[in-house]
Parts: sequence; C-alpha cells; structure tokens
Amino acid sequence: MCEVGTRPPLAAERGEPPGGAAAAAAERCRDMGEQPIFTTRAHVFQIDPSTKKNWVPASKQAVTVSYFYDSTRNSYRIISVDGAKVIINSTITPNMTFTKTSQKFGQWADSRANTVFGLGFPSEQQLTKFAEKFQEVKEAAKLARDRSQEKIETSSNHSQTSFAAKMKRESGRETPSSTRASSVNGTDDEKASHGGPAEAHLKSENDKLKFALAQSSSNVKKWETELQSLRESNARLSTALQESAASIEHWKKQFSACKEENDQLRGKIEELEEQCNEINKEKERNAQLSRRLQELETELQDKELELEELRKQGEIIPELMSECESVSEQLQAAEKKNKDLEEKVRTLRTEVEENKHRQTNLKTELKNFLDVLDGKIDELHDFRQGLSKLGVDN
Repeated sequence: MCEVGTRPPLAAERGEPPGGAAAAAAERCRDMGEQPIFTTRAHVFQIDPSTKKNWVPASKQAVTVSYFYDSTRNSYRIISVDGAKVIINSTITPNMTFTKTSQKFGQWADSRANTVFGLGFPSEQQLTKFAEKFQEVKEAAKLARDRSQEKIETSSNHSQTSFAAKMKRESGRETPSSTRASSVNGTDDEKASHGGPAEAHLKSENDKLKFALAQSSSNVKKWETELQSLRESNARLSTALQESAASIEHWKKQFSACKEENDQLRGKIEELEEQCNEINKEKERNAQLSRRLQELETELQDKELELEELRKQGEIIPELMSECESVSEQLQAAEKKNKDLEEKVRTLRTEVEENKHRQTNLKTELKNFLDVLDGKIDELHDFRQGLSKLGVDN
C-alpha cells in the first residue's frame, strides 16, 4: 500500500513541473497496488478541532481529490495532496455518510482520523457525481466486509467440522483395536505398534486445530477492535449531530425572533406612512383654503372699488337733476334707493371688517347683495343713458 502519510519529494527536487505532486502521489499509489477509480477537483476543508463548528481551509486553492482502490486489502480510500502535503487520507468504511450541506458543499466524518472533511466544488454537478461515487464505494466496502466475515465464519465452521469428523474417525479406529486386544492375546510391543501412529496423527491434527483457533481468535479480536472503533466513531458523530441540531434550533429561534421584529417594524412603518398621508392631505386642504381666502379677499377689494365708482357717479347725479327737471321725481326715487344701497354697503363693509373670520357665512349674503347692486347699476346705467338722451334732445 502507498504510504501517503510521508512527505513526498517536491516537484523541484524531482525535476517535475509545479503542480505535479498529486500526479506523482497517484503514480506511487498505483505502483504499490492502488488504482484511481475517480478523480475531481475541489477546495478542501477540515473541522476546527477546538470548536467542532468552524471550517478551517486545508488548501489555498482547488486541489485534486481521488478515490483509490487497494486490491490487496480490498479497501477504498480518498486521497488528496496539496504540493508536498497530504491533506486527505481517509479510508472509506460502510458506516461513513457523505452529506450535502449546500448546492456546492459536502462533508463526511472520519473516525480514524478523528476529524470531519469538507469539500467545496465549482458546480453542483461535480458535487452530485462525487456523492454518487461515495455511495457506490461505501456499498462496495460493505460488500467486501460481509464477504470477509463469511469467509471467517466458513473457515471456522469448516475447522470445527473437520475436527469433529477426525475425532469421530479416531474413536472408530480405537474401538476395534481395543476389542481385538480383549479377544486376542498379544504382546506389549504389538499394542505399542498399533497405538503410536494414531497418537501422532491426533497430535498433528490438534496442533492444526489449535493454530486455526488461534488465527480465528486473532481475527475476532481484530474485528472487535474495529467494531469498538466504529462504535466510538458513531458516538462522536451522534454528539456532533446533537450539537448541530441544537445549533440549528438556536438559529431557528433567532430567525423567528428577527422575523417577528421585522413584522412589527413593518407595521410601524405602515402606520407612519398612513400618518404621513393624512398630514399631506391636511396640508393640501389648508393650501386650498388659503387660496380660496385670497380669492375672496381679492373679490371683496374689487367690489369696494366698484362701490367707490358708484359713489362718484352718485355725486354727479344731483347736477344732472337740475338740468333734467322732467325726471326729478325718478331721480329722487333713485337717490333714495341709492342712499338705501349706500347704507347697506356701509353696513356690509362694517360687518366685513368686523367679521373676517365669518367669511364663509357672508359669501351668500354678499353674492345676493352684489346681484341687487348689479341690477341697480344696470338701472342707473339705463337711467344715465336716458338722461344723456334727454340732454341731447334739449
């Protein structure tokens, strides 16, 4: 078997180009009876021995990772070499399991090396191929182990069966000789000559059986040692699995708490957005009311200018009355109406000045007043045109 634990010579020392250490290691393994059955490239990691949680990079870049088959020992290994350093030397057993933890990362635990190896692949397809090959090799290792156990059991059963048959044959041989000794008188030399070869044969058979039993017991001890190591590995893996499950539960709780906090913050944000929308609506309403108030003030100023003009026109009316005696009665009536209107205007002006905050209620009255005033202005305008016609006629 290839000794991958020793330091291989550097590429510069062997006169090889850089990066040829993995190829040289594979060539040495083939020379010692191991053959590569699958090769890929990946980033290699090992679990931190102190925390058993964090990953520690075992290679600075992607390196070659290969499956090797040892025909002499009927075993499988995963081997990876980074320059002059062997970073993976893991013998695959039927109890190992390769786990995909993400789309491009997988891991497995090696109880003999007392560590957990992790591989990061460039693509999900390469990870899938490596996992399928791992399962295939594990099944082959299991089959090889079952076959070796069957061979041991068969050899043990065969040894016990042959021992029982030989003992039966020897007992069958001894019975006639003792019968002959009792029935026929013979000498001691004859008895010795009959008993000597049988004892030598039994002794040789006993030695063989003792050797077979010793070998079987040694094999049993080896398998018991292997079984104990596998049990310890299973215990460590169970502990690691429990720690991982506890860590997962802890992160699930934190995730749930963060999710609840996120939902609360979203609710608060929605409430603030609704408040902002209401504030914006109130601002728009206030702006509309301010614009409407400015428009009303402008209209009021216009109406006051019109009243001033009407006053000026009312001062000209008495002069026209002296010239137009024929329409004095109508003019007097118009003056009375004008005085009434002026009083109403004065009253409205005082009310407007005093009740600026009640503009909404005064709009209707002001509109009615303006309608009446417009009618009177039209009458005055008609009356003025009539006077002008009378003056022309005169």
